[in-house]
Amino acid sequence: MGNVILLITCFVIGILLRRSKRLPENAHAAWNGFVIHVSLPALTLVYVHDLRLSAELLFPAAMAWLLFGAGCAFFWVVGRLLRLPPRTVGALMLVGGLGNTSFVGLPMIETYYGARGLGVGILVDQAGTYLVLSTLGILTATYYRQEGGMNVRAIVRKILTFAPFLAFVVSLVLVRVAYPEWLDALLRRLGGTLVPLALASVGYQIQFKSIRSKLRELGIGLAFKLALGPALIALVFAGLFSARGETIQITIFEAAMAPQIGAAIVALDHDLDPQLVTLMVGIGTPLSFLTLPLWWQMLQPLGS
Repeated sequence: MGNVILLITCFVIGILLRRSKRLPENAHAAWNGFVIHVSLPALTLVYVHDLRLSAELLFPAAMAWLLFGAGCAFFWVVGRLLRLPPRTVGALMLVGGLGNTSFVGLPMIETYYGARGLGVGILVDQAGTYLVLSTLGILTATYYRQEGGMNVRAIVRKILTFAPFLAFVVSLVLVRVAYPEWLDALLRRLGGTLVPLALASVGYQIQFKSIRSKLRELGIGLAFKLALGPALIALVFAGLFSARGETIQITIFEAAMAPQIGAAIVALDHDLDPQLVTLMVGIGTPLSFLTLPLWWQMLQPLGS
């Protein structure tokens, strides 16, 4: 519950700061930069370094990759049918295809499945969601920022120099090296800045008056993220592969989380329909507090 209160508080702080006019118009750009270059890499260096993979955890690790791929295909088709601008399509792929599997996901897992389920949640988040964001996500953002143009060299350079991706590589290289206690504490404190800064940034940029003009795209994006996407994951894992047990329940539960804050920051940093991105997070996060209990109830038969 403490994390949920923090999410709401930081989001509201961002809104109030915008209305107070005490900060520069582009203050969010500095917050976004800190999140991408400091907060996200710090979290990656901590949690990926601590991962211990096993065969039974392949489903949680694969979920985010499958969800993002399905989201890209879905929003590409929708974009063609509705003739959406390329930057809107790119925004939907990022925030509609990646879930907030950590700062919403982990407290929700603890609430509904207990602390024993947090290990699965961390695996989903670090081997799945954040790694997808650091590779396919940054590729998608760069591609759609260029309005559909493909500069392979620029995209590859962007991925290889993306700070969270570099942190992921470093954490794998150092997986057998124990961090000094002071370094571990430092990384955790730096990583702890992600939620306050990212949500304050989203709140700072959100304009509720734009809901009317973005209602169609917002509805499509949230319908996939909160309902269609997790239903697809359930169909594949529980239906096609007949997977059962609490690990599968938690994996599908994570697929139903609200749009990911990190993906929103990357989309905003690449100027991919900022109004839609902030609405997806700003509306999707509180809405997920209503849809997640429904998913928890529907997933009960998979526990045995």
